[in-house]
Amino acid sequence: MVSPGGMDMKKNVVGIIAEYNPLHNGHTYHLTTARDMSAADAVVVALSSHFVQRGEPAFLDKWQRTRMALSCGADLVLELP
Repeated sequence: MVSPGGMDMKKNVVGIIAEYNPLHNGHTYHLTTARDMSAADAVVVALSSHFVQRGEPAFLDKWQRTRMALSCGADLVLELP
């Protein structure tokens, strides 16, 4: 896709489905490596909500885990319903 000004607007995005309950150094490595290996311009994380994917309550609330993901390299965090 080319914008009206003639600049290429195509972006590479990598997506990650995660819990980050809690986020640790291995998760940070995963975020960084996924971006590097895919040459992505952005990392989007689909993060579990107040309950993790196995149905258990999350150790930290979704807001804290979202802030951690953003501070460790995610560009956008979306909530998994």
